[in-house]
Amino acid sequence: MSNEHLSSSTIFPLGEKVESYFVGDAYLQMVFTDPAPLNAGIGNVTFAPGARNNWHSHTVGQVLLVTGGEGWYQEEGKDAQRIKTGDVINIPPNVKHWHGATADSWFVHLAITPGQTEWLEPVDDEWYKQLSL
Repeated sequence: MSNEHLSSSTIFPLGEKVESYFVGDAYLQMVFTDPAPLNAGIGNVTFAPGARNNWHSHTVGQVLLVTGGEGWYQEEGKDAQRIKTGDVINIPPNVKHWHGATADSWFVHLAITPGQTEWLEPVDDEWYKQLSL
């Protein structure tokens, strides 16, 4: 993906640039917001290389369906894991975690998020840079 031709994000429209709770350039297009029958929002999130969200948790949990590129997922107290197109991440309720692009790849996922999100501190820049070494 290049910035010049970026009007869509693998499957869904690119969406709006996210201004809060993210480091770097990330975009969100909500693709499902009706309360019934799932009682969960579904957002298509596109991360430019190096972009990531802050540490956060979800009261009911979250499922990530990776639809493009390569990224990182990490739960507090565990090693970061590289994730790629086709991976599915099931995040339990109230688990502090973050996710985002690798330093050299765009990263796109669908996030299925019931319940509330508690946003926390940013992922440290110096620590993040060590992931790609």
